[in-house]
Amino acid sequence: MKFILGLGKILTIAFWGVVLFNQLLPQPVPFNLLINAVGVTVLGLHILEVLFFNASLRGRSHRWFDRLQILLTGIFHVMSIPRQPQLPRNG
Repeated sequence: MKFILGLGKILTIAFWGVVLFNQLLPQPVPFNLLINAVGVTVLGLHILEVLFFNASLRGRSHRWFDRLQILLTGIFHVMSIPRQPQLPRNG
């Protein structure tokens, strides 16, 4: 599982490299629009992931770094965060 998460993170960062490269040197007309549209969509999804999983970052020592990693790699970083044990509820 660690291999798949690591590969997903690497591929996601490579995707952001393609989006950044497209901003510096725009590709031919249909491709630059598609790359920009997909980049904006993925960025929006990663922002939603940061908002949804913000509560699970409370016990972490480097919350801001975790948020940055979620913005870059999305669910691949969320899945690599170890789960905290849940306390039993009385009542």
